[in-house]
Amino acid sequence: MSLTSNLFFLFIVLGLCIYYVVPKRLQWVILLICSYACYLWISVGAVFFLLFSTAVTFGAALWIEQVGKEEKKKAKRIVVAGILLDLGMLAFLKYTNFMIANVNALTGQNFSMLHLILPLGISYYTFQSLGYLLDVYWGRQQADHNFLKYALFVSFFPQLVQGPIGRYGRLAGQLTAEHSLDFHKIKHGLERILWGLFKKMVIAEWAGVYRQAIFADPDTYKGIAIFGVFLYTIELYGDFAGGIDIVLGIAELFGIKMDENFRQPMFSTSISDFWRRWHISLGAWMKDYVFYPLTLSRPMTKLQKKAKAAMGRKKGRFFTIAVSDLIVFVLVGLWHGANWNNIGWGFYNGVIIATSGFLADTYRSWKDRLHINDKSKGYHIFMILRTYLLFNLGEYFDCVNSVGEAWKMIRYSLTSFHPSQFLLISSGKLGVAYTPYALLTLAIGCLIWFVVSVLKERGTDMEKALSRLPFAVEFLMFLLLLISIPLFSPMSVARGFIYAQF
Repeated sequence: MSLTSNLFFLFIVLGLCIYYVVPKRLQWVILLICSYACYLWISVGAVFFLLFSTAVTFGAALWIEQVGKEEKKKAKRIVVAGILLDLGMLAFLKYTNFMIANVNALTGQNFSMLHLILPLGISYYTFQSLGYLLDVYWGRQQADHNFLKYALFVSFFPQLVQGPIGRYGRLAGQLTAEHSLDFHKIKHGLERILWGLFKKMVIAEWAGVYRQAIFADPDTYKGIAIFGVFLYTIELYGDFAGGIDIVLGIAELFGIKMDENFRQPMFSTSISDFWRRWHISLGAWMKDYVFYPLTLSRPMTKLQKKAKAAMGRKKGRFFTIAVSDLIVFVLVGLWHGANWNNIGWGFYNGVIIATSGFLADTYRSWKDRLHINDKSKGYHIFMILRTYLLFNLGEYFDCVNSVGEAWKMIRYSLTSFHPSQFLLISSGKLGVAYTPYALLTLAIGCLIWFVVSVLKERGTDMEKALSRLPFAVEFLMFLLLLISIPLFSPMSVARGFIYAQF
């Protein structure tokens, strides 16, 4: 059941009708039924893994609370066991065949691959449930004593496909609270869903059509390989951000405010800043549950002492932070997929962030010597463009099937760039229908999105700005957006979401 399918939206309408009719104390039960109905519709077998993750973390958290602070060692053993069981399930399903393939390649053996199916959403609900378990262990949260209410927190159906990764303290209470029908929330939720559908079905899908046409025969179209990567970035951003808008809009229809997952990442001034704006829930999860514990761990503390002795106090501290950054981003790459492409992509981002932090004083010295005003608008724009190019360079490893293909595409971009091949796109020789009408649609869609992003970057609250408009104007904008989606989309049914694979 896709987030963009008519069947899914019919499911939402029916769910809403029941949700706001039943006694308010039972609303959370309707959400739980809807959530599990979604999983059962997709795969009956997938529900087993969802229940396993829910039961393990729920039981471990209760046990930790029962043990209390007096028996720290026992509580630690419980949390480690809970993590190994929950994360072990994800690791087994997601990485076993990757390990087998690498063992075969290294040893020349021919071990058979296992017939494993990765349940949809498992990477998201595993991290969400692990976050809850660790919060209980660290004393940030009280353990939930109602299994069904906790099961709703883990399985809330709008975030099934691609998150965001929710935090128990901000989401669980909303899911079980009583909600009245609120016209403003319904209106804003619908507007956000339509905006997400526009990003996904018009911008991302058209960018994907052209990107696929270029990448289908990269040796022929090597002169515009770099353009294919830029198109992939538009496709990925529109696909993921559009999907999140749909998720947050659906949640708002039910009166629930979920965490934002994007904050104009294309206006970032560094890769570190980019990761504070892109997939915010994953970055925040990694920071709180991996980076900080890793940095404060005993092995890292010992490493820091040695680094300080060898490099000095300040650089020694930065060195261990850089190592932690590198490890975290390799894990982020692995989270995105079990292949060397994603590991390389994570390593690339980690190296840039680690190097930037380690050389921060050197960069400041260079700017002083060159008399660069880093507060000027020109420098700010330069940093945005530089970050955008660095991000796109990493996307070479994300948009092809192997590391070898990625290096080939990089080589083509550096040595075989031929601007004249852009004419192949506008003339329709790539085999894409409706050119140049399609290119104009993509360009106008990107322009609209850019204007909205600039307004938001300048601090405009789009929800409040729209609500201040006369109702007739707001309704007209809503209607135009509604009409534009089927009218300008390249296909009647959108392809699956890219991040659903992760």
